[in-house]
Amino acid sequence: MKTGEVNIKSYPEKYWLVTADMGYGHQRAIYPLRDLSVRGEILSANASPVASLKEQRLWNKIRNAYELMSRAGRLPILGRFVSLILDNLLYIPSFYPRRDSSASTLQVRYLKYVIKKGLCSGFLHQTDGTDHPVVTSFYAPAIASDIKGKQPVYCIICDTDLHRVWVSENAASSRIVYFAPGTTAARRLESYGVPEQNILITGFPLPPELLGGRDLKILKENLALRLGNLDPDGSFTNLYRHTVDAYLPEYRDIQSQNPHRSGALTITFVTGGAGAQKEIGKQIVQSIAQEIISGRVRINLVAGTRKELLDYFKAVKEDIVAGSDYLNIIWEENIDLYFRSFNSCLHKTDILWTKPSELSFYCALGLPVILTPAIGPQEKCNRKWLREIGAGLKQQNPEYTSQWLFDLLRKGRLAEAAWNGFIKARKYGTYNITDFLKSGSFNSSNHPLAR
Repeated sequence: MKTGEVNIKSYPEKYWLVTADMGYGHQRAIYPLRDLSVRGEILSANASPVASLKEQRLWNKIRNAYELMSRAGRLPILGRFVSLILDNLLYIPSFYPRRDSSASTLQVRYLKYVIKKGLCSGFLHQTDGTDHPVVTSFYAPAIASDIKGKQPVYCIICDTDLHRVWVSENAASSRIVYFAPGTTAARRLESYGVPEQNILITGFPLPPELLGGRDLKILKENLALRLGNLDPDGSFTNLYRHTVDAYLPEYRDIQSQNPHRSGALTITFVTGGAGAQKEIGKQIVQSIAQEIISGRVRINLVAGTRKELLDYFKAVKEDIVAGSDYLNIIWEENIDLYFRSFNSCLHKTDILWTKPSELSFYCALGLPVILTPAIGPQEKCNRKWLREIGAGLKQQNPEYTSQWLFDLLRKGRLAEAAWNGFIKARKYGTYNITDFLKSGSFNSSNHPLAR
């Protein structure tokens, strides 16, 4: 695996950026690269006008089955059975013992079959005959380009570990170059047969507006203010004072000028793209209703682009904290506006409460992550990583949020989780990928604030 360079002949200024509407994760991963796109747009391989009605029907069968199983997994008795089916379909083998896992699987062969039946044909038609390489955050367009296209193909891995379906049937002869978020994903790609020279450890692409340039100016300012809200009793600061001074010298000045950002602890609760776990959001609001009404806590309920979630959270607000300005619902009509609104709210977010999806990588922004139950093997891998680096905490019973959450605050545990994510997780994914696409290489560093 490489951390800096792959030999390619030319470096065009624009790329076909391709994703799929198969949950927000794949779209979120490519959104930070939007300035590199041909015609200033990101193609969604399974949506109109890129995909024909016939192709959309193929995509919908896949997406509807996944979303149905994601929602059904919450059912008391049937849920466990459905979860087992989902886990088997998306199975990721244990990492140890290390072994050759390059053999094809049923899912790999089925993907190849549906590509031949027309999956991804719309986006292939649009990109055919051009010199612009393809950069995608979903495996199907990558595999389809590898089979039928001619341009260079780059694929962003969206989780800490991945299923065999992300890799071509004959990985050794594949043209796909992978951008891996970390070493585990890179080693997994190697075990699937991807040549070492086609694996780059870049980190996950984070929104530039939350980084503030390569000196991470905005990230540091946000974190300095956040630590003030996450460490009300000074428990974290007493233990980590010298470490914070070394890596975040801005902390002292910002805290002396503005010891509390808003006077309210701000929680952002995110449901899955299929609306899974929305009931947890309601339980949280019920438990901390008095804190919301009094202005001690502000909560953002993220509905994404789903109108049914918007309506659900509106009802939650009306029933529990009607009229409060401290419960906000984040919803937009399209994905671009949603990502803008979501990223904007993270500037003033103190706690990110979500399932361990691609948002796990947002711990690098200095956001402590409270984890709802994982859905699927890839999220279990993300959860394991978050807990290993100390950036994620398993949610306790949301009905008693008003009790255990403030105990964690007093102990400095949430401030410590924010700090662990900031120090241990990679933050330069967007810059590394952009540098590579523009020049064929990027600077690899082991410094916590430069990788």
